[in-house]
Amino acid sequence: MGTIERIFHAVLFEVLAISLSIVGLAVFTEHEVSALSGTMIVVATIAMIWNFIFNWIFDHFATGPKEKRTILLRIVHVVLFEAGLLFVTIPAMAWMLDVGLWEAFLMDVGVTIFITLYAFVFNYTYDHLRALLIKRRMAASVQLG
Repeated sequence: MGTIERIFHAVLFEVLAISLSIVGLAVFTEHEVSALSGTMIVVATIAMIWNFIFNWIFDHFATGPKEKRTILLRIVHVVLFEAGLLFVTIPAMAWMLDVGLWEAFLMDVGVTIFITLYAFVFNYTYDHLRALLIKRRMAASVQLG
């Protein structure tokens, strides 16, 4: 996966994650949607940068076709990603929403549990659709050539 595709992957992931997270937090907390929106945009920006860095590093250790990754490797991937992200996002949420670290921790863990499941489904789907598109492009180029 090249740099442009990594950026596309990260942006697509975060746009969907922001939207779904705002809805979830609005349902389960008393914070205004506007405050949650700003907070989640900042959290998503942090996550997008972390996503790019983390996946670049992870891909150097987990080589081979991504669509062939095991369920266990995908679970390890998501858990390591989310654990690293919590270190930065908890203080950011606490400051932006004017809550204590404990409340920010609880909110962030709720978002993290959701995002962990979402990330698994998103990346599994993305990798398989990507492999299918590449296979179709190769077949089309063979037919043209």
